[in-house]
Amino acid sequence: MLLYFLAVAVGFAILIWGADRFVIGAAATARNLGVPPLIIGLTVVGFGTSAPEMLVSGLAAWHGSPEISVGNAIGSNIANIGLVIGTTALVVPITVHSTTLRREFPLLFIFMVLSLLLLVDGYLSWWDGVSLIAGMFLMLYWITRIALRSRGSDPLQKEYASEIPLHMPMWKAGIWLLIGLLLLLLGSRLVVYGAIEIAQWLGISDLIIGLTVIAIGTSLPELAASIMCILKKEDDMAVGNVVGSNMFNLLGVMGIPGLIMPFQVPVEALSRDFAVMFAFTIALFAMSYGFGRNGVISRFKGVALLASFLAYLVYLYIGSL
Repeated sequence: MLLYFLAVAVGFAILIWGADRFVIGAAATARNLGVPPLIIGLTVVGFGTSAPEMLVSGLAAWHGSPEISVGNAIGSNIANIGLVIGTTALVVPITVHSTTLRREFPLLFIFMVLSLLLLVDGYLSWWDGVSLIAGMFLMLYWITRIALRSRGSDPLQKEYASEIPLHMPMWKAGIWLLIGLLLLLLGSRLVVYGAIEIAQWLGISDLIIGLTVIAIGTSLPELAASIMCILKKEDDMAVGNVVGSNMFNLLGVMGIPGLIMPFQVPVEALSRDFAVMFAFTIALFAMSYGFGRNGVISRFKGVALLASFLAYLVYLYIGSL
């Protein structure tokens, strides 16, 4: 049993470092090709921080445990808001004043409704997977348009520009990109192997494992990134990374298992976990928007988010007994 927990722990460590190397390599490559920093941040970085979830989702479905994939997608979105934003606000209160984020929030709600409509029949089909993946490419196109329109005045432009490697040669960027991808593959393989064995040993469902252990583990890159951003006074990036990651989770992470292994979606994932995800997203929107002025996610709000997330975990634990 210890071997399985060790596999998950080592897998998460490899995933975190691999995601970091992958993002650095991809961002530097894009910058060398002349892509504006804001577009890199909203697309390349957003995709890179969701790469662990996508690979874990794909491998779980490939190994016959697609419920882990759905649990990972929904659970990561809940963890990104409750755990990541909540903990980050405890470190330093977050001030959100980016117009880009305010335009992205409605897009996030649209994709949540889309994914719910596709899954409401209780079955994730191949066509559902295709629709979600198509939605991901539509999202990339739309946020690129947003970035092009607002890059001159949006605070995110300067924040992303300061974070993206400026003088990394193309050959070095390519090497980091390849190393990061290989590490992501290795780490996700270890996580999926250990998680499936732990679920079987404990006698709990793959959905619960996906919602808890894997969701928290694959949200660690977002947690590290958001805390580093807030310490550097890059508040908009701290929230922007979460919003972007959540959209990728709904579309890419949820869509991949549909392409690999269509399956029956657990009823509780729709009636319980989707509702919790909506509630957390609405709370983040209200805290971030500000309604006419800059939104501030204070330490008190951070405590509320974190406490709500812990209460959700306790509820899942009691329900699994």
